[in-house]
Amino acid sequence: MSGQTETGLPRFAPAGQEPFGEKHEREPRASPIDTHVGARIRLRRTLLGMSQERLGEALGLTFQQVQKYERGVNRVGASRLFDLSRVLDVPISFFFDDMSEASAQSAAPGPLAGRRSLGFADQQDGLGDEMLHRRETLELVRAYYRILDPNQRKTVFALIKSMAPEGSE
Repeated sequence: MSGQTETGLPRFAPAGQEPFGEKHEREPRASPIDTHVGARIRLRRTLLGMSQERLGEALGLTFQQVQKYERGVNRVGASRLFDLSRVLDVPISFFFDDMSEASAQSAAPGPLAGRRSLGFADQQDGLGDEMLHRRETLELVRAYYRILDPNQRKTVFALIKSMAPEGSE
């Protein structure tokens, strides 16, 4: 019996360690929230036209570490998230926008599990993830942010909004 000694008594181990003589190979599995935050890091980096290497340099990391954050393999700590928000020029809440209700609830422990999380994503008009990752969308956003004159940028924004069908806001 793997959970007992030869005498039939249960095996015990110090907290955080496997019982003596037992080794379990565990696949590291990213949580849905870590995966979502990583995808948002990748989205913003891509929208800015920034490479993983350049983002890593700005954060004092290797591009491999950035890759792991973007895939959700490595969890992003609070101070690193703060640094990312500054380098990528977004509020911290950006990394949690558009999170599915299932992801938010699956990670919420105990009494928080049933509560609905409210955030900026509730106010958005439902742009699909696939729309945000289209090449055309990325090129449009990059071109928009290359307009240096704020007044011209506002004019372009107003023009695009005026061309959209009514009720699409």
